[in-house]
Amino acid sequence: MGIRIDHLMKRFNGYVAVDNVSLHVNDGEFVTLLGPSGSGKSTLLRCLAGLEMPDFGTIEINDQEVTRIPVQERRVGFVFQHYALFRHMNVLENIAFGLKIKHVPKKERENRAKELLGLVGLAGLEKRFPTQLSGGQRQRVALARALAPEPGLLLLDEPFGALDARLRKELRSWLKKLHERIKLTTLLVTHDQDEALELSDRVLVMNRGKIEQEAPPQTIFDKPATEFVAAFIGETNRVEAVVKDGEVCWGPLKFGQYPVESGTRVVVLFRPNDVYVSSHTHDGDVPGKIRSIQFMGASEALEVVLEDGHYITAHVPKGVAEASGFVLGKAVFVSVTRSHIYFSLGSY
Repeated sequence: MGIRIDHLMKRFNGYVAVDNVSLHVNDGEFVTLLGPSGSGKSTLLRCLAGLEMPDFGTIEINDQEVTRIPVQERRVGFVFQHYALFRHMNVLENIAFGLKIKHVPKKERENRAKELLGLVGLAGLEKRFPTQLSGGQRQRVALARALAPEPGLLLLDEPFGALDARLRKELRSWLKKLHERIKLTTLLVTHDQDEALELSDRVLVMNRGKIEQEAPPQTIFDKPATEFVAAFIGETNRVEAVVKDGEVCWGPLKFGQYPVESGTRVVVLFRPNDVYVSSHTHDGDVPGKIRSIQFMGASEALEVVLEDGHYITAHVPKGVAEASGFVLGKAVFVSVTRSHIYFSLGSY
């Protein structure tokens, strides 16, 4: 099922939650709405599900306008952050509940529920009750319940938000494999960047009710379209530079050409993993000294003070940092990958 949303608006007591949003999702695509709290992503999802009515605009699912159609007629599966399982029903009964409401014969709905239990990796647990399951297992049951009526569209609203970090990562990997298997059109709402980048065919970054950028995950990360996206996705060095003879300069560092008048101040954003630190100088490198080191597991965050007092943060793989002998006070040389730099004349 494909989705088309045109010029959607939704207000709450004068507050604009969704501001003239248009988007298209292809059949079988996995798209993530990513943004901070209050950016409008959950409201947009609820309008798509039929749980909220927009003030303006249209929604089409599978080439049929559904803007004012009730939720039960949209063939949409919805999974919330909190599992909302029925405590008095066992796993099989929870999964089959939607089919029971539709008066599907008992044997048929039990067979469908057992099939889905196998699909989500919970075969053999059909007689257990929600209180006998782990958080990850309960969320898999909630997903199986959403899939039971064979929806054409799956909507996930922060589905892993209540789980610990290890379990979130485990379920991300599982959900990606599940999607590759069933190819169901899926929209995920999250504020977790790792989820968005790992799971999605395409990411829509939202801010203040609008879509700031929509693109594949790697493009979002490497080539942000706005200063907000550059600052919001991943960790970022943000510096205020000045243009001198067409070259953007920040202290001793030069970031490349920018076609504005000399003397113009420019905001420059670049990621710590695009900062290279070496014990030996190369063309374009500037000297500095390691001011602090923060252990981050697989990498180390080095704060380097440049020769004129400016400082910059670099993320260096742990093995490289150890092999290079990076310690506090060590003299080093720094450069920045120019292809991944973002320039802005203003701020968000």
